Amino acid sequence: MQTNNHKITDYDAVLDAKFGKAGTPSRKEAEEKAFAFYTGQIIEQARKEAKMTQTQLAEKLGSSKSYISRVETGRTEPKVSTFFRIASALGLAVELR
Repeated sequence: MQTNNHKITDYDAVLDAKFGKAGTPSRKEAEEKAFAFYTGQIIEQARKEAKMTQTQLAEKLGSSKSYISRVETGRTEPKVSTFFRIASALGLAVELR
């Protein structure tokens, strides 16, 4: 008989230890950074699927390649209006529910 040596991890405890308890300023900051990174990853994937370079997207937006790079890596979070402009430039529709 084979035994299972996998340990179950309490990820809430891991997050609490690394970033602070839910609702604390340090946890909120970590969550905001995570959302910025996730947003950037979505934009990068959509840009690549559109077969567009960062430079081409920047030109469509009247922006710079470095700005697009910062957005895609999560170092800069676009304003909502800019996010909609990026989505439109990539041929995407944003649906709010």
